[in-house]
Amino acid sequence: MCIGIDLGSRRVKIVLMEGSEIIRTRIFDTLLFYKRYGTITEGKLWVQFNRLDLPIDPRSRIFITGYGRNNINLSGGNIVTEIQAHTRGAIFQTGLEDFTLVDLGGQDTKVAYVQGGRVKDFLMNDKCAAGSGRYLENMARVLAVSLRDLGKQYDDPIDLDATCAIFGESEMIGKIIEGIPIPRICAGVNLSVVRRVLPLINRFPRQNVVVSGGVARNKAILKLLKLSIHAPVVAPKRPAFNGAIGCALLSRGTPTSGL
Repeated sequence: MCIGIDLGSRRVKIVLMEGSEIIRTRIFDTLLFYKRYGTITEGKLWVQFNRLDLPIDPRSRIFITGYGRNNINLSGGNIVTEIQAHTRGAIFQTGLEDFTLVDLGGQDTKVAYVQGGRVKDFLMNDKCAAGSGRYLENMARVLAVSLRDLGKQYDDPIDLDATCAIFGESEMIGKIIEGIPIPRICAGVNLSVVRRVLPLINRFPRQNVVVSGGVARNKAILKLLKLSIHAPVVAPKRPAFNGAIGCALLSRGTPTSGL
């Protein structure tokens, strides 16, 4: 059995695979996961995986990635970079080997240029959460809509000027006071995410763009991104689990992305 774990900033994702078959997936809120299943020993966080109700064999190989990969002690675990994990997961889930990968995470954005199944270059924006899942969660809260409903709106988006997640919240409140319809504001929020990631995408060729991470479940962002770059945009079947799937594949000795 192969086990991949993505210790994300917002969610922890776990994937168990037998050969090329995904046999189990689990997802947890990150803070609750650490509080419920973690213990501090010698200044490090140890996770008690025996309490997760997962058929994890002690002999299983475990590969981990994500925001918390360097801050956790995991017996028998091997650390891989997020670019490695997400690239391998994207190749497995889409069947593509030439694409630009856009990973929209909980607090950062990563873009990689993949050619022949190998990463040739990559960029990362981890300075501001304004184009991330955390930003969308905050905006949905301010607008009193669900993330699902937010992710449906792309028609007639308003222009949003704020480039910071904190100021963006204040701007949303102002738009509501002005009486602008909520669907238009939602569409503007989605468009603002696309506009923030476009400068990174435009650095690389765009035969195909693969979008991973939980934000890839936002259909409006995928639609607006496709309209903006005029290239095919693909979301894997399990976008939120893409990094964990890549880890599970790497744990069985599948060739890495080259980084």
